[in-house]
Amino acid sequence: MTALTQHTPETEGRISPVRIAAVQFDPQVGLDNRERNAARALELAGRSVDEGADLVVLPELATSGYTFKDRADAYAHAEEVPSGPTVRAWESFCRERGVHLVGGVAEREGMRLFDTAALIGPDGYIGRYRKTHLWNQEKLWFTPGDEGFPVFETTIGRIGMLICWDIWFPEVPRLLAQQGADIICSPNNWVFTPPPLFDESGKCMATYLTMTAAHVNNVFIAAADRIGTEGDAKFLG
Repeated sequence: MTALTQHTPETEGRISPVRIAAVQFDPQVGLDNRERNAARALELAGRSVDEGADLVVLPELATSGYTFKDRADAYAHAEEVPSGPTVRAWESFCRERGVHLVGGVAEREGMRLFDTAALIGPDGYIGRYRKTHLWNQEKLWFTPGDEGFPVFETTIGRIGMLICWDIWFPEVPRLLAQQGADIICSPNNWVFTPPPLFDESGKCMATYLTMTAAHVNNVFIAAADRIGTEGDAKFLG
């Protein structure tokens, strides 16, 4: 869990009242795994809140897993937002614990599928962001986001969202910052890629892009990547 300002003698009295937890775990694709994925996400979110988190950020596609076999498989894993079971469970959690949460979910709207991040607060569902820049095979089942880059007013500040590959496009965090975002939440499924996209220090280029975007836009970015392996994909955490 990461605080917006580190607790040191020099910063005493200047500590942000908002503490953020970036939760990393290993959701697995497969309809038989959905309940297990959802339970694990809420278990770790609960532990984060126990340790003082006000905002919990879960990975991209946190309850469905990532490596779908085809579009039919992705469709079977998808659900409506906000009326589907994942967001409803997150609403119950946030109401009970009095916190905010951002998490990734495979969204279904009619026959269209979106890679979506949902924002929930103590009073329930606040809003969503649909991933704009689809990476690799994501284009085979998801539709690019069609609702722009919204920033939402909350009791802990103005929150914007982007998802994974979006960070490669500097205009995305810039647009969110220009709209007044205090915090950008970034649910991710960053995978291992060979150099130069992954360097000898163990960091992928997306890590550097995230740090750079936070610096140049003077905004906090809370990035939560998943861990583990799924199919042929190895995730970085």
